[in-house]
Amino acid sequence: MTSTVLQTFKVPARVAAPALPDADRKPLAKKEVAADHPTWCPGCGDFSVLALYFKLIEKRKMWHEKITTVAGIGCSSRFPYFVQAHGAHFIHGRALPFASGVSLSRPDLHVFVFGGDGDAFSIGGNHFTHTARRNVKMTYVVMDNFVYGLTKKQTSPTSPIGFKSKTDMWGSMDQPINPLKQAIAAGATFVARTTHTNASHVLQMMEAAMDHDGFGFVECLSECVEFYEGAFDAANPRKGGAFNQVPAEHDVTDEFAAYKLADEAFPGRFGIFYKTQRPTKNANEARITQTTQEKFKGQQDWQILKKSFDRLK
Repeated sequence: MTSTVLQTFKVPARVAAPALPDADRKPLAKKEVAADHPTWCPGCGDFSVLALYFKLIEKRKMWHEKITTVAGIGCSSRFPYFVQAHGAHFIHGRALPFASGVSLSRPDLHVFVFGGDGDAFSIGGNHFTHTARRNVKMTYVVMDNFVYGLTKKQTSPTSPIGFKSKTDMWGSMDQPINPLKQAIAAGATFVARTTHTNASHVLQMMEAAMDHDGFGFVECLSECVEFYEGAFDAANPRKGGAFNQVPAEHDVTDEFAAYKLADEAFPGRFGIFYKTQRPTKNANEARITQTTQEKFKGQQDWQILKKSFDRLK
């Protein structure tokens, strides 16, 4: 009979390398945040938005552990696959509730959500409304192409009257929604509009939305060259259109003026339509949490739990 001597070894604790101060960290380059090769059709406007997101990450010195990219379902919603950082490709129309949870539980992060006109305004329309009114801190960029591209050309909520698709062969007869008016009416505290053909403007709008303390909504016209080619030529000076910016004298804090400006006929205006400050859902939740914690200050977890059970008796 042999005896086995068991020896207990003390495993030394892992010593983490000292973190570099942010000021000493090198900004991330595109090659460090680019993941899979984008699978969009050649010429898709979404390529422009992705490239400018990489530019934003580098310019604002965002590190991998601070980048959070969320999307739903659709061509544009493949976004998180192409970003080498934390993110989620969530279920159809439900990107905003998921992103809200991230934003509320991790105040140290700024959450970016990307979607299309179907994911945002059709199946996700209710979540768009309620996230806006709650003023959850995040940036929501909707790449609006006026058509369902992933499912090969069906009428979307923003398709113009007369648009012929597989679901409206005779031409759409339904009034399209106006994303800007809907966002303003729902209570969004930052509302802007841009187009993928003006790269510098896209970056400006994303930066402005990121800096806003609240729900920042950016509608970005993004042409689907496969199923709705030329949809936004009227907004492209290189194709004979006009890139009309929001007038310099426009008061972005005037909700009525913003709503009226958003009602202009296509191609409309580009820039910041509305911007105001009111308490965010994040701040309100943090205040409630702090107030509740003060009531149980100095008590152990089991004591708090016992009191809760006692109230149920």
